[in-house]
Amino acid sequence: MKITGTHICYYFHCHRHLWLFAHSINMEHTNDIVAMGKFISESTYEREKHEIHITDDEDDIVLDFYDSKTKTIHEVKKSDKMEETHVWQVKFYIYVLEKMGIDNVRGEINYPKLKQKAEVTLTESDRKKLKEIREEVKKIAELNVPPVVINKPFCKQCAYYELCYV
Repeated sequence: MKITGTHICYYFHCHRHLWLFAHSINMEHTNDIVAMGKFISESTYEREKHEIHITDDEDDIVLDFYDSKTKTIHEVKKSDKMEETHVWQVKFYIYVLEKMGIDNVRGEINYPKLKQKAEVTLTESDRKKLKEIREEVKKIAELNVPPVVINKPFCKQCAYYELCYV
């Protein structure tokens, strides 16, 4: 199984969501919030190249855009709040590029709705944690049944809500 940035996000967000996604149970295409996020990502920073697909034996990532002059990964988020899951997704992207021999990469998360951005760097302890997270993602994906429902307030906005609560 190749690990994606979405796997990393869902690992921090909800292990059940991660399991469903890893088993190709995709509900995002029916969710208005996901559609809005895709629209924001596609309609902002229009002059930049969008969705740069990078894959190797272990990972499969899609960068919103990359500035090769400054070695900066840009991730665009529709969220109206800055979240740690976004940071770890970008750290994972930096990690993958480093594995491919691209040094001194940094990340930037752009929040058009907030008119803010967050700088992201990768430390040695982050690299170790990402190795552990990658293994945990694989273990969760290999479970025979999905993890239990977490019942958090954000669940009501989730594309998978009906699979967990109906």
